[in-house]
Amino acid sequence: MKHDIQNRADIELLVNTFYGKVQKSTIIGYIFNDIAQVDWDTHLPKMYDFWASLLFSEYSFKGNPMQKHIALSKLTPITNTEFTEWLKLFNETVNELFEGEKAEETKQRAGNIVKLLLHKIQS
Repeated sequence: MKHDIQNRADIELLVNTFYGKVQKSTIIGYIFNDIAQVDWDTHLPKMYDFWASLLFSEYSFKGNPMQKHIALSKLTPITNTEFTEWLKLFNETVNELFEGEKAEETKQRAGNIVKLLLHKIQS
């Protein structure tokens, strides 16, 4: 039986599982692997902090994701197609691992982030 997202360990499981799928995606994997050349040992802990800050008010995240995504969009097209794939994989991962109020909030927040990033990149 699945449980709700309750703590940082749950966030780490979500983030690690999700980005494992991202790296293999034929639609967005190349953006992370080839264009951004993400250093996963650095990126994943930042994502733990990001989601812990959003979901549990930890305020451990430092950074400007908007600026990073805008800069990346100048190197390769990041359109609705790429963001739709990101969100599909994210929601799929949440649904596979968790269920409950916090899981639903996490998916809603991810959807809002996608809309905002896409809007800023297209502006």
